[in-house]
Amino acid sequence: MDIGVSIGKESLDVNILNPHKVDLDKVMKNIVEFGSRLEIDLTGLKIEKLIPKMIRGVAGCEGGCPADAKGLVRQGFGGFSLSYIEGGILSAVCTLDNGQPFSVNIFPEFN
Repeated sequence: MDIGVSIGKESLDVNILNPHKVDLDKVMKNIVEFGSRLEIDLTGLKIEKLIPKMIRGVAGCEGGCPADAKGLVRQGFGGFSLSYIEGGILSAVCTLDNGQPFSVNIFPEFN
């Protein structure tokens, strides 16, 4: 599974070896540092709560995939626009205070 994060035209990819045992602290450290390099504070977006929900939506196939992902899209999350993209990709997009788009995409492991 991969997490793709983008701010404007800059992007970061984070590989998740086991979606059922994610080191969220490490993932968040990478994402926060990415934002810091671009002089953007991401802490107010609550992505530390969004990302686990997105991972469960994509990796939670035993609950009726892609129903879990689609359920999260229907439920929504904060100021993010959520969408399910065919193939199992879950996307969350919002606009930062500086007007740049910020997105988080969860890509399932394609075998």
